[in-house]
Amino acid sequence: MGDARPGPARQVLVMLRDGVQLLDVAGPLDVLDAANRLLGRAAYRVRTASPGGRDVRAGSGLVVRADTDLDTVRGPFDTLLVPGAFDLTGAPPPEDDVAPVRRLAARSRRTASVCAGALTLAAAGLLDGRRATTHWAVARAAARAYPATRWEPDRIVVADGPVVTSAGVTAGIDLALALVEADHGLVVARDVARWLVVFLRRPGGQAQFRTRVPLPALPEGALRRVVDAVLDAPQADHRLEALADRAAMSPRHLARCFRAEVGTSPARFVEAVRVETVRDALERGSTVDAAARRAGFASAEVMRRAFLRVVGTSPADYRARFTVLAGAAS
Repeated sequence: MGDARPGPARQVLVMLRDGVQLLDVAGPLDVLDAANRLLGRAAYRVRTASPGGRDVRAGSGLVVRADTDLDTVRGPFDTLLVPGAFDLTGAPPPEDDVAPVRRLAARSRRTASVCAGALTLAAAGLLDGRRATTHWAVARAAARAYPATRWEPDRIVVADGPVVTSAGVTAGIDLALALVEADHGLVVARDVARWLVVFLRRPGGQAQFRTRVPLPALPEGALRRVVDAVLDAPQADHRLEALADRAAMSPRHLARCFRAEVGTSPARFVEAVRVETVRDALERGSTVDAAARRAGFASAEVMRRAFLRVVGTSPADYRARFTVLAGAAS
């Protein structure tokens, strides 16, 4: 439940390395600093650690100072925080990153990661059998590389026992707010969120931030023709029988081939493409009804249910948050 009463400062260690995503570090640290200021005491004491204790250059080019040597720091710590880097490949983290996490997690009450930092936790074995999340761009690679983890890619923050993971970049703020709430209660976390002008719990999940429908590289052939037909004209008749006619296959055979090569059913693929079409229309200021018609949904209500299922928020809320205002970028 959390306790706002005075107590010893919680020791927080933040791991640094070259290429670190600056917001993965700065976002959580500003939350903890705001908590200190609003509580009127040092509720959190933060140290940064890097290999050799050297300053690191963030992915944005800014140099970040390290307080101590990652190779010799011992702990114990209340919280170990592992940020990510701007790497959309989902490549396995090097052992030089994994070994310190494994060692320091054993000396920490809890371990937290931001963005792709979850892959380092997974490589260290800390997520085996646990629920976790990470940046949407590396979620599929994470699921393939670490099947022992129960990945929840649409979640912004996932806490499972002593391990807390978050989605990408600014989600580190959400993660730190969750830590403050666990440590000091809802009221303190709410006041910190207000001070930083952010949601205490942001509406919707990561799905509303994903870009495009993920597609495998398909060779020329029947499946490629079907996929291209859906992408080129989402509003057309894409019932299974119609798709099977285009592919010159039986509906059952097409469904089997589609799932094997594309990773989902034809119906779910058509739905995802239509939802993406709606997203694009809403971002350009279209009404919900007009977007539904443009994408080929039978009605606005059918579209709303599909949109909620795929994106995790309503079309109206999405439109309010993501509409690009005319001239805003000029």
